[in-house]
This record gives sequence, C-alpha cells and structure tokens, in this order.
Amino acid sequence: MFKLLAKSLFGSSNERYVKSIGKIVNEINALEPQLQELSDDELRAQTDKFRAQLEDGKTLDDILPEAFATVREASVRVLGMRHFDVQMVGGIVLHRGEIAEMRTGEGKTLVATLATYLNAIEGKGVHVVTVNDYLARRDAEWMGRLHQFLGLTIGVIVPNLNEMERRDAYGADITYGTNNEFGFDYLRDNMKHERGQMVQRPFNFAVIDEVDSILIDEARTPLIISGPTEDKSDLYVSIDAIVKDLDPEWYDADEKTKNITWTEEGTDAIEEKLKEAGLLETDNLYDVENTQVVHHLDQALKANIMFKKDTDYIVKDEKVVIIDEFTGRMMDGRRWSNGLHQAVEAKEGVKIEPENQTLASITFQNYFRMYPKLSGMTGTAATEAAEFWDIYKMNVVEIPTNVPVQRIDEDDEFYKNTLDKFAAIAKAIREKNEIGQPVLVGTVSIEKSELLSQFLEKEGVAHEVLNARQHEREAHIVAQAGRPGAVTIATNMAGRGTDIQLGGNVEFRVEEELADMPEGPEREAAIAKIKEEVAAEREKVLASGGLFVLGTERHESRRIDNQLRGRAGRQGDPGLSRFYLCLEDDLLRIFGPDTLFARMMNSNLEDGEAIGSKWLSKAIETAQKKVEARNYEIRKQVVQYDDVMNDQRKVIYEQRAEIMDSEAVDDVVVDMRHDAINAIVAENCPPGSYPEQWNVEGLKTRLDEAFGMSFPLEDWLEEDQIEPEIIEERILAEANGRMDAKIANADPGLWRRIEKSLLLQELDHQWKEHLSTLDALRQVVWLRAHAQKQPINEYKQEAFALFQRMLDNLREDVTAKLLRIELAEPAPLPEVELPELPDFLTGHIDPLTGADNSADGDGSESRADLFGSLAGSPRAAASPGGASSHDNPFADMEISRNAPCPCGSGSKYKHCHGSVGAKA
Repeated sequence: MFKLLAKSLFGSSNERYVKSIGKIVNEINALEPQLQELSDDELRAQTDKFRAQLEDGKTLDDILPEAFATVREASVRVLGMRHFDVQMVGGIVLHRGEIAEMRTGEGKTLVATLATYLNAIEGKGVHVVTVNDYLARRDAEWMGRLHQFLGLTIGVIVPNLNEMERRDAYGADITYGTNNEFGFDYLRDNMKHERGQMVQRPFNFAVIDEVDSILIDEARTPLIISGPTEDKSDLYVSIDAIVKDLDPEWYDADEKTKNITWTEEGTDAIEEKLKEAGLLETDNLYDVENTQVVHHLDQALKANIMFKKDTDYIVKDEKVVIIDEFTGRMMDGRRWSNGLHQAVEAKEGVKIEPENQTLASITFQNYFRMYPKLSGMTGTAATEAAEFWDIYKMNVVEIPTNVPVQRIDEDDEFYKNTLDKFAAIAKAIREKNEIGQPVLVGTVSIEKSELLSQFLEKEGVAHEVLNARQHEREAHIVAQAGRPGAVTIATNMAGRGTDIQLGGNVEFRVEEELADMPEGPEREAAIAKIKEEVAAEREKVLASGGLFVLGTERHESRRIDNQLRGRAGRQGDPGLSRFYLCLEDDLLRIFGPDTLFARMMNSNLEDGEAIGSKWLSKAIETAQKKVEARNYEIRKQVVQYDDVMNDQRKVIYEQRAEIMDSEAVDDVVVDMRHDAINAIVAENCPPGSYPEQWNVEGLKTRLDEAFGMSFPLEDWLEEDQIEPEIIEERILAEANGRMDAKIANADPGLWRRIEKSLLLQELDHQWKEHLSTLDALRQVVWLRAHAQKQPINEYKQEAFALFQRMLDNLREDVTAKLLRIELAEPAPLPEVELPELPDFLTGHIDPLTGADNSADGDGSESRADLFGSLAGSPRAAASPGGASSHDNPFADMEISRNAPCPCGSGSKYKHCHGSVGAKA
C-alpha cells in the first residue's frame, strides 16, 4: 500500500530514470535547426568532426547530443523518417549498455541507428545482432543507407560467406548478423592456425535486437562445433527394439523436465533384456563398462516416450526434421545432440546418421559477456529483468510509447476440452471475418495450427497458415495480416521484425504486385493507386476495431504471450486481444495447481460452455511464474557449468593466440619436455622414497612408450646416494642431446614451423578430447546428488582434475612426437603446410530438450586432426605453361599460403595466385 502511494506521488524508478534522460533529449532537439541548414556534404562531414573530437580527448557522452541530432537529420533525408523523442530516449539507453523495452511498432530498428552510429565513430567496430538472416540482411540494407550516407561502412554476416568476405564484413564500422553466426565465427577463429586466418576483431559493442529471444529463450542452448565419430547404427536399432517392448510400469516419466527414471523393477527387467541381447559387458547395468549402453538406452527411451512426431519433429523425405518449439519452423540440417537424433531415427525406421563429437563449444551467456559493452532492445523484457541483471548486469528500461496504447486486452475464456475451445475459436474468427476485422491467431505447435485450420475450413473462412516457411515468405504474409478480413495463423514468434500495419503494407504490396513493372509514369500511377487502396482499407479496419489478436493457448512464459498481444495496437491504433484456454492445455495439465483441476472438473460446466474469472487468470499466471522460475534455474545451471569450462576455454584460447603470434616456441617446448620427464619420474620414483621402493621396470616401460628411448637405469641405481632428481636430470640431458642433434641437421626455419604446428595440433586434439570428457561428466555428475553432494561442486573438482590431466598429456605427447620425428633430406626452401581443413557441423543444441537452433549447417571450414606429415610437403610445382612470377599480381606481398587469396576467389592463396610461378 505504501509503495503504491509513493509511486503515485513520485513515479516509479523507471519513470524517474526516463525523465532524467529527457534533459539530454532537449539538448538534441535544440541542435536540430542548425543541422537542418547544413548541406548533405556538410552533414556527412560531421563524422570526421566527431572523430577529431574523440582524438582530442572528448568522450562519446560528450559528443552524444550532436551525434544523435546528426543521425536524426540524416534519417529524415535518407529514409524519410524522423526519430521521435521517445526513440531518442531508447538510443541513449542502448548507448549506456542497457535494455530498451519498446512496444511493437515503436521503431526499434530505427532506434538502434543512434547508438550504433555513435559507437562506430571510434572505429573499433559495432555488432548489430538479429534473430535470423532475413532481418540481418534487411536491416543492413535498410539502415545501412543511413550509415553509409554519414560515411560509415557496413558489413553483413550470413551463412555461406567465404573467409575473405567474413573478414571484410567484420572489418566494417557496423556489422549486422545473427547471434549464431557471430558465435560460430568466434569458435572457428579459435580453431585456426594462423592469425591471418582469423576473421573477427576484438570485441567492442553489440546491440542485440529481440534481446529476450537471444539472451533468454536460446540461452540454455550452447553453440557447438562438431565432427563425426564412428557409426553405431546397429546399437541404436537393437536398443530401440528393446525400448519399444518395455512395460510402462518400469519407468517414471516427468513431462516437466523431460526426464525418465527407472523403477527398481524396471532396472532388473531391462538388465535381463540387455543380457539376452548380448549388449551388457557385465551383469550390473550401472558398472562403468556399461556406461555407453546406459546412455543410449536413456536416449532411446526419451525418443520413444517424450518426443512426439509432428510436434517435436516430422519425417520428411525419409529424414527426421526438427521442429523449432518457438517458431514452429522446420529446421532442415539441424540435429539433436548426444545420440538423441540417432535414437529418434531408429524409432522412425529411417537411415541413422553417425554421431558427432564436440570440437568447440560456448554458451551465449559467456559469448556475449565478452563484449565490453552490451545492450539490447525488445518489446518484452520486464518480466525477465532480474535474470538480465543477474547474468548480464544489464538494466531493463521501459520506454514510453509515442502515442498511448488503445488496445483492449480481454479476459481469458476457459473451456472444458480442446475441441470445445477450437470450435469457439473458429466461431469467433468467422464473426470477426464477416465484419472485416483482421485476425492474427497465435498457436504453440504445428499440430495445433493444422487442427485450427481444419475448423476454419469447415466454417468456410479463408486463411493463411504460417509454419515451417522461409523468413522472407513469413514477412510478406505477416506484413499484410492487417488487411480487412485477413486471417493469419502463426506460431507465437512468427513474423518477428515485421510490423502488421492496418490496411496492409504499401512497400510489400509494391514489391509483390509491381515487381516486373519498369520505372515510369505508369508505375508511379500504380503505386499511387495502391496507396489509396491501403488508406481506404485502413479506415475500414479501424472502423471494425483494429487487429484482433487471438491466442489459442497460454505459453509457458508471460513474455511470449505479451509478444503476441503486442502485435495489435501499434502507434495508437485500436486493437483487441483474447486468449482461449482449456483443461487439456499443456501449461495447465503439467504445471497447473491440482485444486484448479479439481474445482473445474467438479463444476457443472456444460460442453461448449465458456467461463472466465480473475481467479482462473491468477491461477494461470501462477503456473506461468512457476515455469519461468524453473526455466531460469535451468539457464542459470547452464551458466554455472559453462563458467567452469569458460575459465579453461579462456586459458586454451589465450595460449593458442600466443603460439600463433610467436616466431618460435622452442622455450615452451623445452619447458614441456622438462615437465613431462619430471612427471614420469615422480610417478615411478616418488620424492622421499628409497631406491628399493622405486618402480624401475615401470619407469623403463613408460620412458620407452613415451619417448622411444632406453636408459641405463640399473647402472645408475648401483651408484651411491642416487636421488630421483639425479635420474630426472640424466634423462633430460639425454633427451635434450637427442633433440639438439636433430635440430642441428634441420633447417632452423623449418624446425620452428614444425614445433609451432605440432604444438597447435596437439593442443587442439587434447582440448577436443577434454570437451568430450566434460560432456560425459556433465551427463552423469547429477547422480551424485543422491549421495548428498552438490553436482556443480563435484563437476568443478572433476573438471579441474581433468584439465590438469589434459595438460600433462599435452606435455608428454608434444615431447614424444618431437623426439620421435624423423626428417628427410632437406629440400630447397621446404615448407610446412597445414592440411586441408574438412567440413564440420555447427549446432545450437539444448542440453535438456535436445532442441537445435543452429544458424547453418553450411560446412564452413574447420581444422582437422592434424597428425601426420609433420615435416610438411614441398612447394607446389610450377603452373602449367611455365608462368612466371609476373603473372601473380600479389607476388611482392607477404601473404600466408594458407590465407584467402586477395583476388576474392574464396580459395586459399596457395591454390590460387600463390601457385603461379612457384618454385619446384
């Protein structure tokens, strides 16, 4: 009560903060008249003026008012749009590294131009992150005109670009791209073997569009780069056959977490079945020898029980295709991880593709936290404000609308079952359709979309169904969803980034209807006619009540419901929203309080009858809060586990960068040799022990296995006062002697390249194996909770020990390979070449649900397992026809042979102009 009283007197903290920004907006407005008097060239020169001011010691905050005023004036001239004052407030919020919550239709895309321009002036690069490739291209082309007018360069990161195109895009002042592409490029860069091959610059500032979707919805889904492992198709088929024959009483399924646990009876029964099939190594199901079988068994059970055809996936062209739970789109080329996709393939009887092994991985939390300054914008963030602050230290600021919202949000209607609900929905849509009111229907799955489509067909209502279509097609349909009588069925997220304008969208209609008409008076007349039709249709829609947004089900998150509602009532337009619910909805069935079911089922609710009450709405909101809290805990847990790996990842990636930047790594190699020998001696001759306690045979065996060298250990032991340190020194001296002799007979430049290449190869190999081990550890460590232990603490301890073991293995393997390597007779100017890099798979995989939201499966280049041919290969033979070096325009440039050719062909230099005139 006292809070409400104080708020009425002083306003909320958000309102006070926005009001304080108003002073800066007044400064910007005051500069508008003088900027209007500038010519285009003078306005463009403002950018150089600002750069000079920054060099003289001014800060971005000092030049902000004039820079924002410059962008506003340039926008009027280039785009024909003038930033509202509330958009200026949004731009300031973005510049300060906060989240601007702005309603749909308030022009968030235009708001971003303010902060991106100001921060791009420094020349350190600004990233604008979007949710899909279509929006990245669209925004770069649309807003890029404004930035280019002011003298800035624009880049776009989308799938299937070659390395040179990516490097150029990242070198631009402002770079547009998807969250997945930015993340995958970071991982790819840290798998390269030369600094010149890397495409990204150091992180500076990022603006994330639809920040809630990227940092919340997809945040529990790590980005993964993987490569194939051995084929286990027979094992999947065998286990699937066993799972399909199980008694449901043998396991407990939890729909909330999508986890399945065995009952005691079930454990005994499954052991017997696996023994009969000859799949168990030992009699006990949970012996360590049976770990792989248990893992595949769990995945097969999850695939058969928890993952539903036509809801979680479809079978298309004899392939299992994932359905995105948020958008309802088919995700061709995307696969679930940890053998789940193979288990579903076995379930459906289609070809089983091989599993993949993780080569590199990072979560969005840890990727985006690397930016020194991070900001975002969305229509709905307030309900997740606590998470944004806890994880990203980003404050959510609610920006007031330019015009008061006129939309009416009606109470939910509640029905007994799904068929009654959908019949009522179809009837309501028909009624609105008859009066010319456009309807946007939000569903939660393809199955529900198709069911509603059948009901509408019976009612004779023409409609569009959006699910699993391309972004471009979606945008065109959603843009026209505001025309009179239009009925559009879409998943809750469909059409994001495209306004639904009442009466239709002029630009989209011109693009569709006049695409083939040449410029001229006839085209101008046709455009004028379309504008008149849109204006007339807008008046008709306004008279019918504006856009009617109808939700067929409450989403797990209130934020997603608000996003759907926000499609209506843009820029002061009238609108209406209503949700239809029933007892069979997943939200209420899984998460609703039991008392809700009891009271409803015991009531005298007739078939087809609807009820609505504040008590029901409150119960639903309570259920949504429970799910939101659970999902937050899941995401927080993902962060906790990835934080452990992130500390190790930083160490590995920093070491890789140092190695790549070093001319020679001989000092590192020598230290590794010393540490490796020290570890082997300490293992078999513990410090402080007596010689008779030493494992001499074990030491000889280890030295021979590791280094291929034998030592007179028995002779040394006959000496008086022999110590482990003396043994270690002698072994090291002999190893150093062998290495010195080998180096003396080799070309110094060649040997430096061999050491550097081998060190990077072995580091990548050990890191890959370490990631695989951590994946397995994360899958099983939660079982230790039964022993009253904290899984995350156990994971930290185990992960640290595994990291130490990885470093020990790295030292030993590098030492062993260098000691064993044999060089052929030196050829003139020999060169170590990196092997061709094979394709790999990119994945964005939810560790709990298996959902994959990868940006692409385009098979961009990665590094291989680079063992073999360490001495390199001779340079390429001269090109046919005996071309001279004068045929290579880049001959005088110092270009790495493995770098992209400067001609822009996309091929490596050594396979393009670098092969011209090469010496034999």
